[in-house]
Amino acid sequence: MRGILSLLGLFLIAPLWASEAPEQLRLEAEYPVAGMPDGNLSGLAYCDGELLVVSDRIDDRIFHLTPVGGLMQAKVEPFIAPPPPPSNLPWGVRARGQLLSLVRGNELDFEGISCDSLGNRYLVSETHAAVLQVPRAGEPNWLLLPDALVRQARASGMLLNFNALLEGVAVDPTGERLWLAAERERRGLMVVKRQQTSWRCVGSCVLFTEGGTELPPAPSGSERQIARDFSDVTFFNDKLFTLERLAHRICRRTPGTGVVERCWSFVEEAMADTRVYGMPFGVAEGLWVDAKGAWIGLDNGGKARADGERRPIVWRFSAPKDGWGAK
Repeated sequence: MRGILSLLGLFLIAPLWASEAPEQLRLEAEYPVAGMPDGNLSGLAYCDGELLVVSDRIDDRIFHLTPVGGLMQAKVEPFIAPPPPPSNLPWGVRARGQLLSLVRGNELDFEGISCDSLGNRYLVSETHAAVLQVPRAGEPNWLLLPDALVRQARASGMLLNFNALLEGVAVDPTGERLWLAAERERRGLMVVKRQQTSWRCVGSCVLFTEGGTELPPAPSGSERQIARDFSDVTFFNDKLFTLERLAHRICRRTPGTGVVERCWSFVEEAMADTRVYGMPFGVAEGLWVDAKGAWIGLDNGGKARADGERRPIVWRFSAPKDGWGAK
């Protein structure tokens, strides 16, 4: 009887062991991006049947990507953003952002892009903690986000440090709810809802926040603890999906709370010998999830990976074997 109980105990806890090692996603294809002269692919979305990307070094262009002979060829969609709204970030953070803009030669630092079913594109500016809407037809405009957004985020320990601000944006298909991801030190998720021409917090703007550090994946060889991060967020099938750059994984989360439900890893593909960049924190910056898989965009900052490739890269991963809704 004791032997049977022991075997039964092992059977019962086996799922717990399995949950500690996320399923590895499999790479279908990778595409170097041609035609982004300043590189630095910082955000990605799939809108109206094509991939769109933005760069944190370019303030006036969305790039449309088309697969051509193993590459993604970028075609420019120019736009002119109006002056950004007053920022609720503290003076010190704003001043450092302005100094960085002088060095880079651009001001807005777009770190993410999303779109709704009407074809409106939403670009998040890290330096201004603001969201620019670029409609399919008409002039770009800054969303009227509530003052409480930044105030509540900072009270929760987010958006305190320069270059650790808003890093991702997601919108539901109706354009009624907008989620924002705080990058690190602390990372977290916020949500606002549209009310006619402005946006408001329903209760708290802050859904989820988390601090702490962790070791990069073992293949990196780094033994230095690094702050947990989010580098993008996207909305699919009534769920949020976060891109966790340091951990090399995608996690499904509850839209109303931000609580994690399940994660999938892409570390085996990202850390393959030819793809290593030698940066322990990772370079995955843009995420889009659909029924058949996921698109991930890499911002390598112009650095070469092990095989010598210096251009930005877009990866296409197959969906998990049991789908993104797997329990």
